[in-house]
Amino acid sequence: MYSKELLKGTLKTIVLKLLSENEKMYGYEITQRVKALSDGKILLTEGALYPTLHKLESEGLLVTETVSIGKRIRKYYSLTNEGVSTAEAKVNEFADFMLTMRTLLSPNLSLS
Repeated sequence: MYSKELLKGTLKTIVLKLLSENEKMYGYEITQRVKALSDGKILLTEGALYPTLHKLESEGLLVTETVSIGKRIRKYYSLTNEGVSTAEAKVNEFADFMLTMRTLLSPNLSLS
């Protein structure tokens, strides 16, 4: 598993990317998809995920839909139009950041 510090800096991007690839998702579904896609290296807790979802919603990037399933209520999250463009920008920014980090951490880095 990765440190909480690494996860904290990337959680918004992860959530936005997942929602950009899926029409709508609920919280537990997001945690399970991240776990599966990361081969168990990233385990999202409710304490990390839900504040992020609420923040993205307050920023106008997500909308919610409440659905009754039997006696249970499930809250689905989906991207707004602004959320779609923000997701693309965040993913591109992070991909560029990873390239920069790869260069900085390269053992062949020359400081001359």
